[in-house]
Amino acid sequence: MNEKLKTDINSLITFLEQHNNVNINAVMGLDGFVDQILHVVKTRTDSNNYIRMETLSEFGDFISKAAGLSSNVEFIPLQSKLGGNGPIMSNALSTYGLNINYIGALGEDSINPVFIEMSKKCNIISISNPGLTDAVEFLDGKLMIGKRECLKDVNWNKIKEKVGVEKLTSIIDSSTLVGLENWTMLPYMAQIWKGLINEVLPNLNKKDNKYIFFDLADPENRLKSDVLEALSLLKEFSSKFNVILGLNEKEAYEIGEIFGVTSQENKIPLKNLIIELYKRLSINTLVIHPVKEACAVCNGKYYYTPGPYEPNPKLTTGAGDNFNAGFCFGQVLGLSTQLSLVLGTATSGYYVRNAKSPTLKDIITFLNYWENSLN
Repeated sequence: MNEKLKTDINSLITFLEQHNNVNINAVMGLDGFVDQILHVVKTRTDSNNYIRMETLSEFGDFISKAAGLSSNVEFIPLQSKLGGNGPIMSNALSTYGLNINYIGALGEDSINPVFIEMSKKCNIISISNPGLTDAVEFLDGKLMIGKRECLKDVNWNKIKEKVGVEKLTSIIDSSTLVGLENWTMLPYMAQIWKGLINEVLPNLNKKDNKYIFFDLADPENRLKSDVLEALSLLKEFSSKFNVILGLNEKEAYEIGEIFGVTSQENKIPLKNLIIELYKRLSINTLVIHPVKEACAVCNGKYYYTPGPYEPNPKLTTGAGDNFNAGFCFGQVLGLSTQLSLVLGTATSGYYVRNAKSPTLKDIITFLNYWENSLN
């Protein structure tokens, strides 16, 4: 496996070195969050120092022991940053050099301060205030506590009011990549998809190299019927786009249970799962990104790569969005599905180590480091 991975990494480095001038348009949306990154205190050693709870299971045990009683928990705020699947993915893509139009929840009357840097790299059309997320980080995962009432304002009528169907059609038609993120937390996303299908798609030119990317973003707390409706809408975009659905491992197994192809009691291997899900979706590409690896099915063919796993990440919130950015960047550059997977895992791997998205120069340096670590 190492030799194949090294060959893939070498091929990717060579390709990226020859494509260092990127002029690709993308339109992304539609969410927006202000993320506060937090640690949980296990033991406070003095006024300035503490020992953190390192795992979700440790925090879960702490919460369980408080049942029937009460308990005090201290959170340490580390930073406030832009959040939401769309902004994080867009920020990563713009760092790679794509020309981004971002439509989403970044501020009602003015752009929220956490999105100011993003606004310098992207053309922003804001349609509502952002949601708020407390992202409690652990070494083995994260707990996302969302406050999202204002995201009800992200709906088809508001988009038509703020953007207009004619302008939206023009923006989408001139873009190689369209990204529609965070179906779960946007209650009217399915309505927006239907609006695009009925009022925008008929006026778009069909182009073989146009891609549309969807991210459901953890549908666990949504009704099964709603999830099935959303998934059924994806194939409607195939008339004008190559449709990509991106899932993390948890989301993939949740959807597998909805389709009845896996269960908690009889959990099938990930390769079997992605193949079975792909059969039911009628889209071009399904990609799944666990923490240590990634796989995809594109036009019926299965692809897999291990990733550059980091056991002590500096930042995990946004790692999946950076994977998605890397994968989609590879696709719009014309990379194979296999090398797009490698670029996705490398982009995520760089992000969790450095708490920022890589530039093209950064990712080439990181790919060389990764290849050398395989010796």
